[in-house]
Amino acid sequence: MGGFLATVLICDDEPALRELVRVSLDDGYEIVEADNGNSCLSAVREHRPDLVVLDLMMPQRHGLDVLDDMRADGDLARTPVIVLTAQPSAGDDALRRGATRVLEKPFDPEQINAAVEEVLTEHRE
Repeated sequence: MGGFLATVLICDDEPALRELVRVSLDDGYEIVEADNGNSCLSAVREHRPDLVVLDLMMPQRHGLDVLDDMRADGDLARTPVIVLTAQPSAGDDALRRGATRVLEKPFDPEQINAAVEEVLTEHRE
């Protein structure tokens, strides 16, 4: 990645899913994790990640609400967000609300790694 260490925030209430995303990514990323919607929003504001991988079904604050809050915040509005969901209709809603990309669960580890790389490359250009 040419000396650029991208920060990826993984927001999911299931530890196993956060781990799956983490181990699916190539080396060269700084990983930050959050286990609910409120901590995700706090982590986005604190760490200013280059990309957020966001589950929709989370306690305290739904992923769509997190996405809405990010898109309404001038400092965070352009942060790319890959949404993970088991519900295709929720994925469509996420895209309408500004998600960069949607991956349906269950996803292939290579699929998440490729999506992260593609989104980060597009966002840097």
